[in-house]
Amino acid sequence: MAVRDLSLDAFLAELGSRAATPGGGGAAAVLGAVGAALSGMVAHLTIGKKKYAAVQAEMESLLARADALRVRLAEAIDADADAFDALMRAYALPKQSEQDAAARDAAVQHALGSAIAAPLGCARLCREAIDLAVQASEKGNSSVVSDGGVAVLAAHAGLRSSALNVLVNVKLLADRSRAAGYVAELDRMLEGAAALTETTYEAVRRQLV
Repeated sequence: MAVRDLSLDAFLAELGSRAATPGGGGAAAVLGAVGAALSGMVAHLTIGKKKYAAVQAEMESLLARADALRVRLAEAIDADADAFDALMRAYALPKQSEQDAAARDAAVQHALGSAIAAPLGCARLCREAIDLAVQASEKGNSSVVSDGGVAVLAAHAGLRSSALNVLVNVKLLADRSRAAGYVAELDRMLEGAAALTETTYEAVRRQLV
């Protein structure tokens, strides 16, 4: 069974177990998916409201994007687990002889590429989810603005969590130039995200107090 097909209780039990997957990478994808889903909720509760007729088309577009993003982030849960499991299989290869050790090292380096690509892809999706959540919070139905705020916070937590899962594997890459490229891409995604999240949180909070 795919990890994303587990019930919530089963997923959390697996997350808290001795099993290596699902782990932090899967949790990051869940956070991003929660952010996307909540943005969709805000859009749903804005569409069709006379008060928000001016943003109807914008909310319809947001809803379609949020739904697609939620699905992709759910898929990222399994992508992360698959990549990590493949890396563990590479580490488990024999290394008794020099030939075995060389083959193992090559397999590990290859698997590291996938183990980095999975959370890096998740980070990209979470960055998109932040932007959608900000839009939902700013222009969506004010009666669910708190949900929009939670969407921003969840998506940002997913982004930063994904970043940690990229970095833990990047440090193991033998090709340091390639590693630097991954870090640079990650830094571009992170740039401004924390400030945007905090600004949106404060804007939402001001509407509630």
